[in-house]
Amino acid sequence: MSTIAILTAGGVGSRTHQDIPKQFITVNNKPIIIYTLEAFQQHPEIDYICVAILNGWEDVLWAYAKQFNITKLKWVVLGGETGQESIFNGLKIVRENFLDDDVVVIHDGNRPMVSQDIITDNLVKQRINGSAVATIPCTEVVFVSEDKHSSNKSIPRENLQRTQTPHSYRLKELWDAHLEANKRGISNMAASCSLMETLGKTTFFSKGSEKNIKITTTEDIEIFKALLSAKNDEWIK
Repeated sequence: MSTIAILTAGGVGSRTHQDIPKQFITVNNKPIIIYTLEAFQQHPEIDYICVAILNGWEDVLWAYAKQFNITKLKWVVLGGETGQESIFNGLKIVRENFLDDDVVVIHDGNRPMVSQDIITDNLVKQRINGSAVATIPCTEVVFVSEDKHSSNKSIPRENLQRTQTPHSYRLKELWDAHLEANKRGISNMAASCSLMETLGKTTFFSKGSEKNIKITTTEDIEIFKALLSAKNDEWIK
């Protein structure tokens, strides 16, 4: 049985206000997308990697992959207008090369601090439950607000889990879900777990981490730099 990671990296990075997509911004002389790729390159259970990339950046990604020795990268496909479309574009090529029971791991290309433990736990929970989504408890009070200005209603945080990636599924289950979504006209589900929920599927959780940040703003880049620096401090457990 094979395990294939599909990384979504089709975003333009408008919220970072940079001239290049956020996944190609360099931190300590290395593009953010390469940190993410290295995590899956290093994991012994990941066999192959496919990246859904922003149009025009395919050759840049291949060049970086060669420079940083990302040998598991086998396919680079065009990302779509939405996260759902990017995943589907990756799934098309994966389905041509693998079997129904092979495992697909979906991960955000701009989530570079994913640890080996998070990937491992995700794959273990997928084997146990059939699917797995990395989550963390919600520690803040969450308000519901229509006008983004005020609210008199909060949601009990003890009942809330915040999703991250990776998300892992059997290839056939994920493929069938995307075909069903296309048939129903469901087109803007950025996260696989949202799509599965819409189709009436139960989501099973695996371990996430507050460190497993998604880089979408310039503030996130600063946090990422701090996390990288802290990683080198042996006294931090």
